[in-house]
Amino acid sequence: MSTNKFHKIAVGVFTFLLPLTSCLFYSCADLDYTEETTRDEAWTYEYFDNGIKNLVFDVYAQVYNNEFESNSAYFLAGATDEAQYALETGAINNYVNGGWSPANPYDRTWTKCYTAIADANMFLEKIDEADISDWKYNPNYSKWVAQLELFPYEVRFLRAYFYFELFRTYGDVPLVTTTLNNAQANSVSRTPAEKIVNFIVEECDAIAPYLPENYNTEVNSEVGRATRIAAYALKARTLLYAASPLHNPNGDKTKWAKAAEACKYILDNAKVWGLKLSPYALLWGHDAFFNTELIFGLGRGESNSFEMANYPIGVENGSSGNCPTQSLVDQYEYQDNGQTFGERYPGSIDLNEVDPYEGLDPRFALTVVKNGDEWPSNGAQKKVMETFIGGFNGAPKYGATPTSYYLKKYVDGSCVTTTDNQTSRRHTWIVFRLGEFYLDYAEAVYNATGSANDATYGMTANDAINVLRTRADIQMPKFKEDGEAWVKRYERERLVELAFENHRFWDARRWKKGAQYFKTIQAATISSSNVLTRSTITRQWDDKFNFYPIPQSELKKNSNLTQNPGW
Repeated sequence: MSTNKFHKIAVGVFTFLLPLTSCLFYSCADLDYTEETTRDEAWTYEYFDNGIKNLVFDVYAQVYNNEFESNSAYFLAGATDEAQYALETGAINNYVNGGWSPANPYDRTWTKCYTAIADANMFLEKIDEADISDWKYNPNYSKWVAQLELFPYEVRFLRAYFYFELFRTYGDVPLVTTTLNNAQANSVSRTPAEKIVNFIVEECDAIAPYLPENYNTEVNSEVGRATRIAAYALKARTLLYAASPLHNPNGDKTKWAKAAEACKYILDNAKVWGLKLSPYALLWGHDAFFNTELIFGLGRGESNSFEMANYPIGVENGSSGNCPTQSLVDQYEYQDNGQTFGERYPGSIDLNEVDPYEGLDPRFALTVVKNGDEWPSNGAQKKVMETFIGGFNGAPKYGATPTSYYLKKYVDGSCVTTTDNQTSRRHTWIVFRLGEFYLDYAEAVYNATGSANDATYGMTANDAINVLRTRADIQMPKFKEDGEAWVKRYERERLVELAFENHRFWDARRWKKGAQYFKTIQAATISSSNVLTRSTITRQWDDKFNFYPIPQSELKKNSNLTQNPGW
């Protein structure tokens, strides 16, 4: 583990959105010089905007410092049964083709988290030295003082968030809450995961009362910052993971009970906090940052790079990107009786004789682009998709979808990606939203009580799921199952509701079901005569993949670190 020396602050691209939709971007600040370029420690804690606030933004920046190139968002879907990345050169393919190892671990998770944690520890230790009293006659002084009071609680939230990322990625990790020199940092040992969980939960409980429910009435009305609700959401998700089989091999029901209570607290207070479920189609798009269902999200300024990465081949500057699988499509249910696509049409389908997509769960059409759809939605590029072999958007064109489907969810079809007259839109990647916690609660209460119809906690597991399924724009048949049939249907519902929100990669791991879901993936080809035929994609899976390998570079620096099993 490397330390983050105080003398240099590298500020990233995390974005706060303001009421006028402007974005704040901060460049690197070098604290080694003088006058305009002098930003030593004393200077930093005497200046607010370019000093103290930049330190906080530096921690926020690591939230969006993800594992893959920016134009493919931060999806891990291509390493799950949700998607197949169209290009073999895509970095995500290394998770499933044998290119993953301690020497090649995609270690940005380790690096970004401990960079952020080191920055957070430094800030929390030094913030008492802050003295901006020389600016008391500045018209913004009272606003700065108000923000300064919140910053320590925001930074503690972020530190807890990064420890959650480390916990779910590696299991046991070093718990460091003070600044370290290089020798100290390179001699730490791994802390048991249970203690990491306790730290996260205790931090969330401690800071939540001091964080605002939102920033609408706070100075500058900045959104995208840590809130009280986000702290409770982090606590609830952490407890759900801690109760899951990967971390709870003995099936301790008290852990599930704690998760159920934490999720129920969010559901019970949602209305008071101003949270409410959104129409599914509004969860992404230009104004999604202000969606009433969003608890915590990553906002980016206007861009069309994600569209270029995921628009179909055949659309100008489209690269196919994350292509939904037939495995995913097979999980969508029909509105008439809840039977799935895969159950109703398990073999080849003559699309001239039947439309297998008619009557599917409305979330399918909002998530997946299929053959015959008009896409993108902008007038300059709209066309009927031809994903069949020989079609304008299909094989054998290089980079065409390997599954016969393209991605719609998160992709803003109004973006024009032509060489001339391009347009851009804002994007928001969901970290926490209200809908997740109906599902989290259902899973937790089922495992705590042993029944999907037990109302011990005031709402049954089926009641919670049916809140999502009976939304005005969804209207799917209600859940009534129990036992193993319920578990199967719940896992399917979670996949459908949270598709491409970076849950599936982690859910299969915490359930210890990677081999079941990720080893063989169903794709599809559509012939020139319009017959859809399933095909199988075989991927590598080993149960050691439940945890990432500790980077070999860290093991070489620190003999006290141990490698995860199997690596």
